[in-house]
Amino acid sequence: MRESGQDAANRQLGLTLVALAVGMAAVSVLGPLVLELMVYRTSKTSLNQLLGSDAASLFVIAPLTLVAAVLAWRGHRAATALASGIGVFAIYTYAQVVIGQEYLRLPGNVEKFFPLLLVVFVLAEVVVVLCWRAMPSDLPPPSMGLQRTSGWVLLFLAVFLVLGLHLPTMLTAWTDPGSLTQYASSPTPFWLVKLMDLGIIVPAAVAVGLGLLRGASWALRMMHPLLTGYTCLAFSVTAMAVVMLVNDDPDAVVGLAAGFVVFGLGFLALTVRLYWPMLAGGGESLSRQHTDR
Repeated sequence: MRESGQDAANRQLGLTLVALAVGMAAVSVLGPLVLELMVYRTSKTSLNQLLGSDAASLFVIAPLTLVAAVLAWRGHRAATALASGIGVFAIYTYAQVVIGQEYLRLPGNVEKFFPLLLVVFVLAEVVVVLCWRAMPSDLPPPSMGLQRTSGWVLLFLAVFLVLGLHLPTMLTAWTDPGSLTQYASSPTPFWLVKLMDLGIIVPAAVAVGLGLLRGASWALRMMHPLLTGYTCLAFSVTAMAVVMLVNDDPDAVVGLAAGFVVFGLGFLALTVRLYWPMLAGGGESLSRQHTDR
């Protein structure tokens, strides 16, 4: 009975992940990236960022979500760790899509697609809850070198976000707001991103980064979802920066785009190293573990 219960939980997570992947892909396809049926109420410069985010979700995150669904269906113990990070990414991303619009001020119809966006957001929440509850306690422990490297990278990310990305534009917004195209045209997403990055992403990176450097057990448990989620976010933000450069966005900065590329590749390398022991032979299914017991 214990085995069948685990199998049911695996199927539940797998089906939820499939639904989440379909939902994210649907948002990207219905939006300005493909069909242009959903029109965002935002400025041109913010639209470039949403186009990059939609492209990353459609071509990278949604396929990765389907991979996690297959792993969950097979009872692979890497599934919950991988899926939890994807859920974190989706919560962060689609909260911004809903809240960060200039409703009643700029033209668009994104509010008509609120039910779809709400479903994606709720599915992401369900994924995080299911994964946290079912996260195996015997995941292969990362090496001390990987722990310390991840800790320092998370701390560097926090410094980069505060000093390299958000502080300069905040100072400009306080002193000369008209010189910032994005802020002058769509202030809502400007402050929303700063709130979520400085209020969620940075504190989490600092806390887990310090925890990993100190070898805290709770930080090791947070390592999988955080590195996975931040890797997805890095790809998304890199895609935003690339679209802004390609479209000659006045707020595009080559240095910041290069920084996002570096962090994206760095987080990808750390995440691959973290999951490799499970994917290269240490990924015995949860169902089989229960059967052997």
